[in-house]
Amino acid sequence: MCGRFSLGLPRAQIQQLPGHNLPVGEWIGEDDFHPRHNIAPHSQAPVVRRRNAAAGPSDSSDTASESELVLHTMKWGLVPNWSKYEDKTLNTTNARSENLVEGGGMWGSIKGRKRCAIPCEGYFEWLKKGRERFPHFTKHKNGSLMLMAGLYDVVTLEGQKEPLWTFTIVTTSANQEFSWLHDRQPVILSTDEAVTTWLNTSSQTWTPELSKLVTPYSDTKSPLECYQVPKEVGKVGTESDSFIQPITQRKDGIQAMFAKQRKASSNSTTPAKRKVAQDDSDDDIQIVDPPPSNPKTKVQKLNAWEDDSDIEYVDSPSKAGDDSSASQRGKASENAKVYIVSMDNARTRMNGPLPIGHAEVDEEALTSEVDE
Repeated sequence: MCGRFSLGLPRAQIQQLPGHNLPVGEWIGEDDFHPRHNIAPHSQAPVVRRRNAAAGPSDSSDTASESELVLHTMKWGLVPNWSKYEDKTLNTTNARSENLVEGGGMWGSIKGRKRCAIPCEGYFEWLKKGRERFPHFTKHKNGSLMLMAGLYDVVTLEGQKEPLWTFTIVTTSANQEFSWLHDRQPVILSTDEAVTTWLNTSSQTWTPELSKLVTPYSDTKSPLECYQVPKEVGKVGTESDSFIQPITQRKDGIQAMFAKQRKASSNSTTPAKRKVAQDDSDDDIQIVDPPPSNPKTKVQKLNAWEDDSDIEYVDSPSKAGDDSSASQRGKASENAKVYIVSMDNARTRMNGPLPIGHAEVDEEALTSEVDE
């Protein structure tokens, strides 16, 4: 299926249909469309159609204006022309290609003469893993605009003066490459010839050539790519450029994290020498040249102290002078900081006053992640 797609390009660029040699004339209802990367059902979006549904691309010059391609902003979710009111319980976001080929059903009256193509940068699909669903974005690998096959209709509902133009996206079985993601995918018109054939409604009927178009994607000359994107796209109404970017390329993503680490590594200088001196009793610890803080560090458990253990502060802001009395050694000021360094260079920092000659250590805290 196709339940969400992206079209965030500027409107002037959309009208050029980048990647396709398909001249488009007027854009009907251009002001009704606002480019965005999270287009959901019941939203307004542009479609490409023939100005006159009965005209074909080979018509004479007298009716050239009738056969020209136009962009037309319509509402996503087809409302049949025989409707008296908009039935919101009717699910017409997608039209199954099998129903078009086999005939019959609600599509029978429009599939021969009201076909359109929906331009987009790509479409979203959700991968189900247990109870979780992970959004993925599929696009042309070369970045060209994607054109999905669609149908449209127009109706004037009771009590309304203006006609309502609506469209649906045609879907087919997913090809082998994308069957892991979902069992359906939109019909993608990858060539200008395919688009021209699909939009040629001069015969007013469904033809075998059209049946050949509504098949799983198989154009190896224009491969597709698919990647996971942020979960925020799942909420209708949200909008961000990051919705169509791989989740690893986000500013808060994995790739950004590694880039920051590489930058920090290249700018770093030779670290200060650090050592932990312990005597045989493991009671006294001497800290030399406390290391700089680290935003997030794993800390390894040190040997436990006895209640009578003593800590000597070296080069500490509250270090006593050389002529200090023996009774003052080991004392920490109210704002002193104790640096504890493990043997494998892991580190953490404890803040706050310490009793004279005494340090209490939370051993559980020393084995957890610490944010400095």
